[in-house]
Amino acid sequence: MNSIMKGSIKTDSKASLKVYIKASMKAYIKIGQLAKVTNVASKTIRYYEEIGLLPEAHRNDNGYREYGNNDVERLVFIRRCRELQIPLEQIKTLIAVQLDQKSSCKEVDALIEQQLAKVRKTIAELTMLEQTLHTLATSCPNDKVGDCQILKNLQQENE
Repeated sequence: MNSIMKGSIKTDSKASLKVYIKASMKAYIKIGQLAKVTNVASKTIRYYEEIGLLPEAHRNDNGYREYGNNDVERLVFIRRCRELQIPLEQIKTLIAVQLDQKSSCKEVDALIEQQLAKVRKTIAELTMLEQTLHTLATSCPNDKVGDCQILKNLQQENE
């Protein structure tokens, strides 16, 4: 994937960067341009507005949503948090703590540690699942379903 940096905004393609540069020259961009620049679907952008993750968009005379550079930055932040599977409620908290630049990072650190613990737990569960599936996959030397050890093992309760 081709990643290009424009200030602190990471875009996912040269085309998106061109849209962002063009948008930077104007006061606002429309939702379709915002979607391209941030790699977030328009429907998702509207949802984030609805739940308060993204401020309600400015409306032009025609009623179309228009977004500024702060909206681009906020949406990239939200997208990055979602890529890390941070829940929406925790993203709201991360957005809120940024309002006081002098506050402690303890809450941010705690949220990230919680997310790391969840990821580690998921990895452990997936490792156990992989081991179980591997055991099943290698448990049947037979050629007929009537003698299939995998099916027999699946019919038994876990011990």
